Amino acid sequence: MAKNTSARPAASTPRSLSGLKPFLRPYKTAMAAAVAFLLLAAAATLAFPWALRQLIDGGLAQGTQGQTEGLASDFGLLFLVAMGLALFSAARFYVVSWLGERITADVRQAVYAHVLQQSPSFFETTQTGEVLSRLSADTTLVQTVVGSSLSMGLRNAVMGSGALLMLVWMRPWLMVQVIAVLVLIVLPSVWFGRRVRRLSRASQDRVADTSAMASEVLNAISVVQSHGAEQREARRYEASTLSAFNTAVRRVRARALLVGFIILASSAALLWGLYQGTLAVYAGTLSAGELGQIIVYVILLASAFAVLGEVYGDLLRAAGATERLMELLHTESAVVSPAHPLSAPWPQAGAELALHGVGFHYASRPLTLAIDQLSAHVQSGQTVAVVGPSGAGKTTLFDLLLRFHDPQVGHIDIDGVPIHRMALHDLRARIGIVPQEPVIFSGTAWDNIRYGRPDASDAEVITAAQAAYAHEFLSELPEGYDSFLGERGVRLSGGQRQRLAIARAILKNPPLLLLDEATSALDAQSERMVQAALERAMHNRTTLVIAHRLATVQKADVIWVLDRGRLIEQGTHAQLIAQGGLYASLAALQFQPS
Repeated sequence: MAKNTSARPAASTPRSLSGLKPFLRPYKTAMAAAVAFLLLAAAATLAFPWALRQLIDGGLAQGTQGQTEGLASDFGLLFLVAMGLALFSAARFYVVSWLGERITADVRQAVYAHVLQQSPSFFETTQTGEVLSRLSADTTLVQTVVGSSLSMGLRNAVMGSGALLMLVWMRPWLMVQVIAVLVLIVLPSVWFGRRVRRLSRASQDRVADTSAMASEVLNAISVVQSHGAEQREARRYEASTLSAFNTAVRRVRARALLVGFIILASSAALLWGLYQGTLAVYAGTLSAGELGQIIVYVILLASAFAVLGEVYGDLLRAAGATERLMELLHTESAVVSPAHPLSAPWPQAGAELALHGVGFHYASRPLTLAIDQLSAHVQSGQTVAVVGPSGAGKTTLFDLLLRFHDPQVGHIDIDGVPIHRMALHDLRARIGIVPQEPVIFSGTAWDNIRYGRPDASDAEVITAAQAAYAHEFLSELPEGYDSFLGERGVRLSGGQRQRLAIARAILKNPPLLLLDEATSALDAQSERMVQAALERAMHNRTTLVIAHRLATVQKADVIWVLDRGRLIEQGTHAQLIAQGGLYASLAALQFQPS
């Protein structure tokens, strides 16, 4: 079963960033270059205090006329150090930023592609808005760390360590005392860090909840407006946003305390060391140049600690984001292609279908069978109508044929091969479907009709549109087939969207066609045209038709009557009327004069 991504771990740690290792490996050369430039920039920074000492002790302290040339050379040395720092820092910034953008794009693509492979059961427990939040907000956090914060942290760690080593080398006993104080600073910082970590994850979850709510409402905006619920939904969103804000404020407050404590404590310890160095100058045991060198190293060490405290907060947030992304990436779909799939010959006269004692229940309703011991056989080229009351299992049957779910009992064969032994792509390439609520993508008519056959020619697309009686209204659009249809096809009527979906199925030309109330959105005139088009499309092809209006299925070769997941009747229209069962009752309700 697909993992429920709503389950939240107690906390994230920087170790969660190890999930990015597979995305870092392809860019070892770029990472090596980034580390090299980082070390060179840090070395140039650490060389600056030494060059400053040479300037002070070699020229400024003596102040004689004859030291002018030496003074110029000392300033020239400082400029060379600054030039090296600028060059190496710019190179580091470019390489690291490139890595951040590249790795973030790879993570986003990998997660999105993996989510597309998930079965519908995954989306029963995970809101689409939450997935979108992880693809946007969480990947942005990862990009911030990989492309900026991590580099800053490494650079300041190197500089801080280098400055500390230089200070220890210059004044060992003094800096041992400072280091001991810095160790004491780490202990409360760990406690603060844990709280920031928990609040960072909670903040990201609240943002995802807000995004999920907005996505759900915007996708049903017509229903919201038709019920006058705009203000109510705005208030719900406001409450969700306020919850996310309050959680974020707690995170920011904890992080501010963490950063402030680290800066204050480390500055106090380092100022003590600087005070001791100043006393040494007064005592004559330290030169002015050495004091200047110590001052700069102290500043570098203090700033490094301050930046590291800030970076640590970023790492904690990115760790939570990485963890959420890895949850999606490591989610296993309930339906996968077999390791060694079987293939079946492509039928010339429609697919042959066989169901062997199929039983299925949804994970959310384990005690209620949606399909109950269903056994049936469909010959190649037959048209089978599937009827029954709402909730009888008709749409579930189609989902099982497409392997959106796998039955818990029994199996389904297409052309003599169990569908769970076929590659998913091969199975679904054999099946065309026209759903009750057609899905139109935000693109052109060309794009939408070609969706099942991207390599189809313009002539084939137009032929399919003509067969579905869609060519006339498509030609009348402002830019014809090149017209942008809007998100979910909002520029088309319901009947036009349905005919476009039918054209898509006709163009795909599969041996098995599934029609789920394919004419439900059409007016009487359009329905007659599309029925004629569907009859041509069903020729030499196996077709299963779900229909609530029994007038549309009377010409079917076989009619299956489902009730509570069981096949209780089957036969032609005349045979079922003669039996006087459920089908006859449904027919009497629809065909009796008003």
